[in-house]
Amino acid sequence: MIAFIDMHREQFGVEAICRILGATECGFITSRGYRAAKSRPACARSIRDEMLVEEVKRIHKENYSVYGVRKMWHAIRHAGWDVGRDQVARLMRIAGLQGVRRGRKPVTTCPGAGPDERPDLVERKFAADRPRQLWVADITYVRILAGFCYVAFITDVFSRRIVGWAVAPTLHTQSLPLLALEHALLSTGASRNDSGLVHHSDRGSQYVSLAYSDALIAAGVKASVGTVGDSYDNALAETVNGLYKTELIYSKRIWESVSEVELATMGWVHWWNTTRLHEALDYRTPAAVEAAYTHTTTTAPATV
Repeated sequence: MIAFIDMHREQFGVEAICRILGATECGFITSRGYRAAKSRPACARSIRDEMLVEEVKRIHKENYSVYGVRKMWHAIRHAGWDVGRDQVARLMRIAGLQGVRRGRKPVTTCPGAGPDERPDLVERKFAADRPRQLWVADITYVRILAGFCYVAFITDVFSRRIVGWAVAPTLHTQSLPLLALEHALLSTGASRNDSGLVHHSDRGSQYVSLAYSDALIAAGVKASVGTVGDSYDNALAETVNGLYKTELIYSKRIWESVSEVELATMGWVHWWNTTRLHEALDYRTPAAVEAAYTHTTTTAPATV
C-alpha cells in the first residue's frame, strides 16, 4: 500500500488516494498513517536486506549472471554471509535476478569416413580417482559476423577442470582439436609417466584423423571413443559445451570475430576453473579440488 501511494502521490495527492482506497475493501490506511509510516525509521531487516541485495547483485554479476538460487546461496556463503537459501531466493526476487537455463544443443559431429577400431574405454562411466586419469574432448561452434568459428575443449573428469581449449575459424585438425590437445599436455605437464591417462571423444573426423591419433600415441595417451550419433557416450563433454554456450555465448546474439570469441573464452575458462562453483564437486571449484588432492597425496604418511 505504501509503495502504491508513493508511485501515484505526485499525480493524485496522498489525501485523495487514501480517501478513494478507504472506500474499497483493500483500503486501510489514512493520510496520517501514511505519513507516520514514512517517518518511521527502517527496521533492522530492511537495512540488512538493502545491504544484501547489493551484495547479491555483485556476486551474480561477477559470475557471468548465470547462477540460480542454489549456486547463489553457496556463493554468498563462500563470501562470508550467513544466510539461508529461502532468504537468497527472496533477495534475488527483490533484485530481479534469476539463473540461466540451457537450451537444446545442435549436433556438430561429423563422423570419420574410415573405419575406427578404437574401443570405448569409458562406457558412460565418467568418474576418475585422480587428475590426469580421464580426459573428455568435444567441439562446438559459435556464430560470428563472417559465419562461424569453432571451439574445442578438453576437460579433466576428476576435477572438471578445462585443461585444454582452442578457438579457430575452421574445423581442421591441425588448427583446432590438436591445438587444444597440445594446450592440455602443456598446462598439466602430462607425459608418458602418467600411465593410464585416457582421452575420450566422439568419432568425429577430427579425432579419428591420423595427426590426432599420432599425437595421442606420442604422448602415451590411450584413445577412447563413443558410438556414432550418441551424445550420452560423451555426456560430460557435451555438458561443458552446453554450459559454455549458455553462460557465455548466448549473452550476445552474434559475436563480431574469432578474436573476440577467443578473448571471451579465455576469461570464461579461467572463471570456470578457479571461481565457478560446480554442483558435481559439492559446490567447489576445479582448482580447489585439485589443490585438495595434491595436498592429501603430498602430506600422506609413508607406508612401510
